[in-house]
Amino acid sequence: MNELLRQLPPIHEIQKAERFISLKEQFNLSAEQLTGLAQEIVENIRTKMINGSIDDNITSGKHIEEMIYSELEIKAKKATVHTLQRVINGTGTILHTNLGRAKLSEQAVKQVVLTAKNYSNLEYNVEKGSRGSRHDIIEDVIKQVTGAEAAMVVNNNAAAVYFILKALAKEKEVVVSRGELVEIGGSFRVSAIMEESGAILKEVGTTNKTHTYDYEDAITEQAAMIMKVHTSNFKTIGFTASVSLKQLISIKKNHPQVILYEDLGSGALLDFRDYGIGEEPTVKEALKNGADIVSFSGDKLLGGPQSGIIAGKKDIIQQLKKHQLARVLRVDKMTLAALEATLKAYTHSEEKITDIPTVKAILEPTKSIQKRAMDFLEQGRGLPFHLKVEHGTSQIGGGTMPTVELNTYLVSITRKGWSAQQLFNDLRGSEPPIVTRIIDDKVHIDLRTITEEEIGLIISQLHQLD
Repeated sequence: MNELLRQLPPIHEIQKAERFISLKEQFNLSAEQLTGLAQEIVENIRTKMINGSIDDNITSGKHIEEMIYSELEIKAKKATVHTLQRVINGTGTILHTNLGRAKLSEQAVKQVVLTAKNYSNLEYNVEKGSRGSRHDIIEDVIKQVTGAEAAMVVNNNAAAVYFILKALAKEKEVVVSRGELVEIGGSFRVSAIMEESGAILKEVGTTNKTHTYDYEDAITEQAAMIMKVHTSNFKTIGFTASVSLKQLISIKKNHPQVILYEDLGSGALLDFRDYGIGEEPTVKEALKNGADIVSFSGDKLLGGPQSGIIAGKKDIIQQLKKHQLARVLRVDKMTLAALEATLKAYTHSEEKITDIPTVKAILEPTKSIQKRAMDFLEQGRGLPFHLKVEHGTSQIGGGTMPTVELNTYLVSITRKGWSAQQLFNDLRGSEPPIVTRIIDDKVHIDLRTITEEEIGLIISQLHQLD
């Protein structure tokens, strides 16, 4: 055992070696970083020697040294790769929560880079030459695209819900239909958020049926709010009944102290129903139908960065802006830059709106998707894999329009002797990682979420798997 341990080279000798210096220069790492990695490797080998789990073939210092430098190269390479990295989405799920949801438009990306590289007027009023407010940067364009009297932005929609309840209904009753007490991603529940905010939940109706009289009977002097939650991540069908926003307006007339708040979740600014897609109400529609205040996500159907947008009556928004949580939940300059650029697209023509990748992917005709699928086949000629174009369906994702299936074209990839799981894992382990779907024991790539440029990257990775 002692003889084996003596084969381990001292760290100071490793540091002087040409291979160590070469790796340091190759991966642009400091001597301290590379030394730390080398120490981890040597300690790991020492532990294996003591435990008797080291490979019997490694009996000489030369073999041990080779093992150290081989592992050091792998660790050095890994150290230079960012943990948050680009992924190719071949699943066809447009708003894939695990893959970052909405892709930003080119204009939004440019605006983020410009803002990040330079100083900005984040909290400076250029005209007056005095301190300004970051709320002013985004408010006017939100008002323009939603028809709201006022607006503000926080870091996500769950934060917006919490903020509204905490600031406007703490220790007061909030009336909500039992059928709308939803659970969103990551096991966050509306009821739990409400409990954290200090608001008092007052459930009305049943899971499948809620009537106007349920609300009327529940509202007391202690009620501060009627909260309507748009159930965008599931659909109840069959023996059901719900109360519309317009019907809630008539109830509110008898209770002027009550705020009517709708959490829209997905935040559609474009009416996808005009294109025969889903039944998602627009933000403008909710405000026009009488909601005092609404909240919605920036990185779902809107197609922007992660954020929670609050829009509605001016006096309510002003109250929120003055609350201490407004600073706690505020967004940074890069989020504001991306969100403003995304929202401005909605003030232009439909052609400009489809510059937003999310909108473009949802509305894209199947013919153009089919063309990319055929291009994939053409570029894949010569691969030792069998490629086949197939019909399929894509999902919008992000808890949005769960029953909507968009017609699409897929490319299935198979190879004799290879399992679908093996190919799935190999593509996922490529650079950049390629995430696919397994259907009927075959790997499939959905071209709805693949760009022309990405086709070349996938083909290149498939060549390397040969």
